[in-house]
Amino acid sequence: MGKINYKNDLIVSLQNKESNIGIIGLGYVGLPLALTYTQNNYKVIGFDIDIIKVKSINKGKSYILHVSDKKLDEMRIKGLLEATTDFKRLNEVDAIIICVPTPLNKYREPDLRFIRATLTSICKYLRPGIIISLESTTYPGTTEEEIKPAIEKLGMEIGEDIFLVYSPEREDPGNVKFKTTNIPKIIGGITRNCNDVGYALYENVISEVIPVSNTRTAEMTKLLENIHRAVNIG
Repeated sequence: MGKINYKNDLIVSLQNKESNIGIIGLGYVGLPLALTYTQNNYKVIGFDIDIIKVKSINKGKSYILHVSDKKLDEMRIKGLLEATTDFKRLNEVDAIIICVPTPLNKYREPDLRFIRATLTSICKYLRPGIIISLESTTYPGTTEEEIKPAIEKLGMEIGEDIFLVYSPEREDPGNVKFKTTNIPKIIGGITRNCNDVGYALYENVISEVIPVSNTRTAEMTKLLENIHRAVNIG
């Protein structure tokens, strides 16, 4: 019996919009991204530890200024969007997109406690044939040093059994010209196979997806963008 080709099966499922998308962290990045997927006919399950946010989404009520109640409720009624605090439901999704915050600590370094807590929650439910995309803003090396070892401890080979990419969130709240769908999306995978699956994850919902050579390069692009923005504002 031949080895299962998880890469090809997952790519086809993503391209045909048969895959369920799980988005962890339903803040100003996660919720608009969830809506973007549902508006392109993907089923999305949103995960958050904040019960107030979860209840609000499941009532069709937005808590983010540039996300309308009408759009949120429309996707909820269609059965394409729901939210939960129950991480056991990760076994229902084929893609996990992590959009948790990374506030700066007292040393002005990214605080990874939310990423690490998310890892603890999701590792219980990981299985072969899924993709994980980290979108949280962080320093170069985080995906490789934090998430990759946690997956490998489960006995799964990255790039063959499970796929791992970094794709930095790029939001400009209040800008009517640029929204989630038309801001170019950078992706960098641990392996070439990861890049290929990552491209399939985003290609149907983002107008331009730009693969780069690896996760560190993708992480660096976000750092450079933030520096450029800070200098311009300054």
